[in-house]
Amino acid sequence: MAPILPGKGGHCISLVFFCFVVVTSALAHDNELENAHGHGAMNEIMADEPIIRNATEYPNTYFAHTECVGTIYAHIALMLIAWVFILPVAVVLSIARSRFTLAVQFIFLTFNAIGVVLALIYNANTPDLYPNNAHHKIGWIITWVVSAHVLVNLAGRIVNAWGGKSMNTCYKELPPSLPMSGQGSTPFVRNSNPNEEYRTSDDSGHGTASASSSIRNSSISTICADEGGTGEGHTKEYDHVGDDFENLPLSRGDSPRTTFVARIAQIGSYDIWRYFELGYKAVDRIILPFGFIVLATGITTFARLFEGNAIFGGLAHWIKGGVFFWLGLFNLGRWSGSFAELGWAWNLRPKAYNSQRLSFRPSAEFVESALILFYGSTNIFLEHLSGWGSEWSAQDLEHMAITVLFIGGGLCGILIESTCIRELLNTTTTAIPTNSYSYEEQELFQAPDSYEFSLNPMPALVILLLGIMMSSHHQATMTASMVHKQWGTLLLWASVARGFTYVLFYIKPPKSILPSRPPTELLSSFGLIAGGIIFMASSADTVSGMIHYGLDAMFLYTVTMGLVGMLMAWEVIVLAIKGWAVRQELTRNVYAS
Repeated sequence: MAPILPGKGGHCISLVFFCFVVVTSALAHDNELENAHGHGAMNEIMADEPIIRNATEYPNTYFAHTECVGTIYAHIALMLIAWVFILPVAVVLSIARSRFTLAVQFIFLTFNAIGVVLALIYNANTPDLYPNNAHHKIGWIITWVVSAHVLVNLAGRIVNAWGGKSMNTCYKELPPSLPMSGQGSTPFVRNSNPNEEYRTSDDSGHGTASASSSIRNSSISTICADEGGTGEGHTKEYDHVGDDFENLPLSRGDSPRTTFVARIAQIGSYDIWRYFELGYKAVDRIILPFGFIVLATGITTFARLFEGNAIFGGLAHWIKGGVFFWLGLFNLGRWSGSFAELGWAWNLRPKAYNSQRLSFRPSAEFVESALILFYGSTNIFLEHLSGWGSEWSAQDLEHMAITVLFIGGGLCGILIESTCIRELLNTTTTAIPTNSYSYEEQELFQAPDSYEFSLNPMPALVILLLGIMMSSHHQATMTASMVHKQWGTLLLWASVARGFTYVLFYIKPPKSILPSRPPTELLSSFGLIAGGIIFMASSADTVSGMIHYGLDAMFLYTVTMGLVGMLMAWEVIVLAIKGWAVRQELTRNVYAS
């Protein structure tokens, strides 16, 4: 039988009680931490003093180097403009298949090239304070990768012009007034070929029990088709996370080539161009995380962090903190409407246009649980890497226990998302003959509304427990303890905000394929992004540098809060630019037709 939910009064009482318990527990946890830190404050300050006094023992860094200061700061400014402001716009324009993509990509290459030249000048006029650093190697690799990425786009456009082809896409926008799930018949979305139709198809997804029909809205996805059908007259579906580069002309042989050069290019590259297309699409989706790695290694090189055996602790903090940082950006993207076609934007999952192509579409919680399980399974053998050959300390065992938590929590989250497991758990009800139920009960023998949406708190619970544990983690100095408390508390409240989201959606599950944009997810995203940045800054070398240069934990906290606020605003603007680009191409195609 489907569970009978309480009335509105019961919902309000339950929600208020839940909020009261969570808030009081979190505040009590903070008070305990403050008391614990207060009792040992004098001892911690005394531990900081020798580091501050022994300034001559701190190695010389590029940050403190007095030669060519203007050159290095110009390099930093240009690289930040190129990789933080220009490249994200180029990526979303490329995914939206905008005609402005190539121009923005060349602007990025210009800024990046000037920044590289300034770096070469700086290196030639200053001593090598960080020999064999990773920033130089990774920087050259990604520079060549992004240059090749732009050249592939340019080659496609050149050959496209030779063949007389247009790069116009076939975007179709569905007006908001069209019927939604359960409000009428399912409409068709037609492309430029009047003989072909797109329609929704059944897809089980992650266990969604809704049998109603759904359509895609223009704010969720974009539909494109090849401009000239093949002999079989097939069409293709594109969205903002999928096949956005299929229209490059070298992969299409559906129109005659009028020049000898174009014909040779078509015959010689038809088979191999598909690999270039795949590489182009892959780079579109990994170039920003790759750029984050370059910026992170640039910071470590500039501050001369993680030399020698300290590399293990540095990698542990910066990789894990980077994961939470990108998880926050990903979560904000979900709030904005990205991945709505997968049901990841806090919406009902639309029916698949091609059930075979999208036969398995895991929920976002399934992906989060799988990543947590993967992290725990791989990291359990790395916790003692910095002390290899020596005895295990209590701190090593604490870290290993955290990885065990990740293994158990991730596995539990995956099992919760499994429809097979859920059906087995329902056996005690479904295996009973239907005649054992009354007529009224048989009418209630249907999936509850909560089955239509993933309500899996395990990923949030793992992050919450990690925040609590690391907030109380013993550190050598007061500054390190405060920094750990800061990011642990941020992760704690991010998980609490996610818990509020589940409570709201359990009370009233989403009924639309449009992104619902719960406000609690904005708080969760902020906590994850800020917590990830401060997590990275909590490594031993970073804290030592803060103490050496007279920076306290509150300085780091306030600067991070301002940075995260600006970064979240910029991400929303970038995603809005993508929507604008899609609409521009849609309008262009309407007038062209």
